[in-house]
Amino acid sequence: MNRVNSGAASRVAAQSLLLLAVIAGCKPVATNTVAIPTVTSSAEVQAEPADDWQWLFNGESTNSWTDSNGNEIGQQWQIIDNALVLTAADGGAIVSKQSFTDFELELAWQIAASGNSGIFYKVAGPDSEVRSGGLEYQLLDNDNYPGHDNPVHFTAALFDIYPPELDAHLPAGSWNNTRIVVRYPHVEHWLNGKLVLQFELGSADWQKRAAQSKFAPEHVLGADEPGHIMLQDHGDRIAFRQIRIRAL
Repeated sequence: MNRVNSGAASRVAAQSLLLLAVIAGCKPVATNTVAIPTVTSSAEVQAEPADDWQWLFNGESTNSWTDSNGNEIGQQWQIIDNALVLTAADGGAIVSKQSFTDFELELAWQIAASGNSGIFYKVAGPDSEVRSGGLEYQLLDNDNYPGHDNPVHFTAALFDIYPPELDAHLPAGSWNNTRIVVRYPHVEHWLNGKLVLQFELGSADWQKRAAQSKFAPEHVLGADEPGHIMLQDHGDRIAFRQIRIRAL
């Protein structure tokens, strides 16, 4: 067993502290401060959302979703690495069990090369008196999808009605962050932290564009009604994660 001489140890410790103080005193004063990025741990990501946010998908369960007929979602939708992934075609669209009128929706998504999909909102439920296929926030591989050269079909467009006013998309295979805000009649589309589109439901411009769109008159009706969130099956691989929403 080794024994430590406490007196000698005290003298060594005192000398070490003095040396450190001298060294510190010789350092120049910093003129610039560099911020260190905060890394969010997986545990923090999976924590319950704060305040009045609620999860539609947090990486663990698909209990907040059904297929378009109110049944269990198709087996092609799988949870892989905490993401909700459409692994093959014919999984069918999936629809939130809850409906929302004014809301803020946030999620991340990753699309395959040459992929096409969409996030729908204001989708009428099976018992709704107003028929509406909803409004589509377009998801697309802008760089490689064949034949889509019309801006009203680009990522973050209100599909076939309003083009994004700013291109903020990341390439296929990257995780993009989307935020949709609806305070009727005002709607905002955000992409990767940038406001890329805003419009007014029911305005003269809206009525004109909606009436000329592919889905008229479904887009014209029910815009002020509560509706569901729907994730599209367009036949291409698409992944979603961290889907949360709050009523406004």
